[in-house]
Amino acid sequence: MKHLIRTSDFTKEEILEIFDDAREFKNIKFSRILEGKIIVTLFFENSTRTRSSFEIAAKRLGAEVINLDVGTSSQKKGETMYDTVANINAMNPDAIIIRHSVHGLPESLIGYVSCPIINAGDGRHSHPTQALLDLFTITEYFDGDTEGKKIAIVGDVRNSRVAGSNRRLLPRFGIDVNLVAPDCFKYEGDEFKQFDSISEIVDDMDIVMSLRSQLERHNITYFESLQEYAKDFCITSELMERKEFLLLHPGPVNRNIDITDEVLKHPRCKVLEQVTNGVAIRAAILKKLILEDK
Repeated sequence: MKHLIRTSDFTKEEILEIFDDAREFKNIKFSRILEGKIIVTLFFENSTRTRSSFEIAAKRLGAEVINLDVGTSSQKKGETMYDTVANINAMNPDAIIIRHSVHGLPESLIGYVSCPIINAGDGRHSHPTQALLDLFTITEYFDGDTEGKKIAIVGDVRNSRVAGSNRRLLPRFGIDVNLVAPDCFKYEGDEFKQFDSISEIVDDMDIVMSLRSQLERHNITYFESLQEYAKDFCITSELMERKEFLLLHPGPVNRNIDITDEVLKHPRCKVLEQVTNGVAIRAAILKKLILEDK
């Protein structure tokens, strides 16, 4: 049985097959290929796009979705996460989708289940389905030619699980990853080039991925204001005019901090297309894990 904990759980060939299915699912409003299947979602962190995207993807394939209300679950009575998942597994679901603030928790649950586990985000570690939909969006924009393309990932690259998953995934498809962050958010490694502002390298980039300023993940105030942060890291109309690059953002966008209002309307800003692609990619992943990998 296969699980999706990190993007390396899929080979390059499997990812390309998922992309082929995603292209089909973008044009299909409803299918019955998962009819009779039951998918359980466990979201211990807030989510709009990821949770809704998985639910819509599952229902468009004919599956039933059970959302466990973690606020009223037996964990409030002292039950461990492992016992909670083992009990859910005893009800014979066909997949469990989990988001949790603890790094590595989805992977630690694999031994307690007999169905696929899909990581919908764990702490600061990984968000594999987001990285896959990001890569799919890039692939579609460049008609499959990703080799040699350069991307700047801008913002809190140290703590962002989206940045983490993309750092690991994109180089497998020939994309040169560059990181742009203030000193307090710089990546603690030397395998990627790092820069202090987006204006420093934007002229050489094919893709820019802006990240949300994740203030809730910090106990320290690093900037006097978000406007101070935005001076070097907000994507503006001026930057869009300097170079023809594809602009991505995993959402939610902090307007005029991550990306300006004007740029969000720009035709090369594909934030909403990423959301559309997310449904198709997650549908393809559900198909693969539930039907193909037993």
